Amino acid sequence: MSMGINRRSFLKLAGAAAPAMLLPKLGSLIESKSKFDSNNYPNIIIILFDAMSARNLSVYGYQRPTSPNLERFAERATVYHEHYSGGNYTIPGTASLLTGTYPWTNRAINHSGKVANHLVRNNIFYTLGKDYYRLAFTQNIWAQLILTQFRSDIDKVLSPGTFGELNYLLSHYFPNDENMAARALDDFLFKMDSLPASLIFGPLQRALYFRDSARLETTGYPRGLPQNVNYPLYFRLKNVFDGLASLLDSSPSPFFAYLHLFPPHAPYRAIDKFDSTFIDGWFPEKKPVHRFSDGFSYSKLASAHRSYDEYIASIDWEFGKLLDNLEASGIFENSFVVITSDHGEMFERGEKAHSTVLLYDPVVHIPLLVSVPGQQIRRDIYTPTNAVDILPTLLNLVGKPIPSWAEGRLLPGLGGNDDYERSMYVIEAKSNPAFKPLTKSTIVLRKGNYKLIYYTGYESEDTFELYDLSADIEELNDLFPMQPIVAGHMKEELLDTLFEVNKPYA
Repeated sequence: MSMGINRRSFLKLAGAAAPAMLLPKLGSLIESKSKFDSNNYPNIIIILFDAMSARNLSVYGYQRPTSPNLERFAERATVYHEHYSGGNYTIPGTASLLTGTYPWTNRAINHSGKVANHLVRNNIFYTLGKDYYRLAFTQNIWAQLILTQFRSDIDKVLSPGTFGELNYLLSHYFPNDENMAARALDDFLFKMDSLPASLIFGPLQRALYFRDSARLETTGYPRGLPQNVNYPLYFRLKNVFDGLASLLDSSPSPFFAYLHLFPPHAPYRAIDKFDSTFIDGWFPEKKPVHRFSDGFSYSKLASAHRSYDEYIASIDWEFGKLLDNLEASGIFENSFVVITSDHGEMFERGEKAHSTVLLYDPVVHIPLLVSVPGQQIRRDIYTPTNAVDILPTLLNLVGKPIPSWAEGRLLPGLGGNDDYERSMYVIEAKSNPAFKPLTKSTIVLRKGNYKLIYYTGYESEDTFELYDLSADIEELNDLFPMQPIVAGHMKEELLDTLFEVNKPYA
C-alpha cells in the first residue's frame, strides 16, 4: 500500500474547610450566597488524574516517594484519607462525580456508557449556571462521551487531542454531535483495539496512524510516549500541563474548569528522570489469587506496580510546575482547587489495572484534596467520603442551592459533619444492561470501619465478603462467616437498598 496519502486526504474520505484560622473566610463562603456576584465568585478547578489510587501516593503515607508535589499542595489543603469512587472504571467514576449521584441512579454503568437521557441536566455544569465560565477537558474518550452529553451546559469543551503530539480521532470534526460521531467512528468504524467495522478505511487509518506514530520523537521517554491505550492519541506530559496552565491563565473569571487527565492510566510510561527509580528492593504484599481475576503472576503484577509508581512520580513532577504557574498567576489564591481521580488501579490477587469485577480498596480508594482560597495549613479528614459528595459541597461553598436529586453529602471540614457510621456505596455493573435491574454486579457498602462486598450474578449463588479496614487494611481476613451480627445487618441494608434502586427497572 502506498503511504503517499496524507491524513487530510484520508479524513475527507472517512468523513462519509479549614481549621480555626480559615474558619472566618470559609464561613463567609458557606453562609450566604448574597456575598457573591458575577465578579467575585471564586474559580473552581477540578484536576482529575485517571486511574490514580490513593494507596500509591506518598501524600497518604505510601512508602515510595511518588507524590512530593501533592504533599506540597496538601500543606494548604483539606486531605481526605478515606475517599471512594463511585465505581472501578471511568464511566461510573466520572458520572458519579459530575452528577452527584450513584451509578445505579445515573445509569452510567457500561463500557462506553452514558448518563440516562432524562437525567442529563442533573450535572455540575448546569447547577453552577451562567455565573461561571464553564470549561471541560478530558484526554479520556469515555469521559468525553459523558462530557458531550452536558455540552449545552458547558461554554467550552476541548477535544481529547488538545495539547497532544498525535491525534487521529475523527469525532472532533463533528462538533455538533461529537458524542454520536465518537460512537459511530472512533468506537465502531475505526476502533483501534479490535477489528474495525470499516474494512477499507479502518486498515488505511491504522496504516497512517502507525506510520506517523513511528515518526514521533520519543526523547525523554525510555518506554515511548504516553498514549491513550485504546484510541489514536499520543502526548507528552510537559505539553499537557503547560497547555493547562495557559488555558487557565486565559480563561475569564470566574471559571469552573473540569480537567480530566489520562495519566497515570496504562500504559505506564515514566519520563527518564523517574524511569527505573523504584528498583528499590521493596515488593508489595503477596495475596491469594481471586477466582474472578485474570490470573496474572505475582512477578508480572509487581513489575507493573513499579512502573505505575514511576509514572505517578512523573505526573507529580509536572503537576508541581503547574502548581507553580497557578501560584505565580494569582489563580491559586482565588480558586477552590480539587485534586481527585475517577478510580484506582489494582496489582494484586491476580488482577492488573481496573477492568475487573473486583472492588478491593486499591481500585476504589482514591485521592481527594481540596484547597480553599487563602488556605495556609493542612487539615486531615478520616471520615469516609464518596465522589458523589463533591457536587453538593462545591455548590454549597459558592452559595448555590443543592438540588434535591443530589445523593452526596457535604464533605466534613467543608460544611459537612463527621459521620463515621454513614452508609455509602461503590457499584460495578459493566455487564448488566443499563436499564434493567442490577442482577449482575459487584456492590460495596462502606459503613464505619467495615466494608461489605456483594457479588451477584457471577456464580450460581451470590456471595459476600466482610472486612474491618481499621484492623485489616489489606483486606485479607474475610469476617463474613465470623461476625454474623455485623454481617447480617450490613447484608440486610445493602439488599434493601438494592431492592429500592431496582424498583424502577423491575
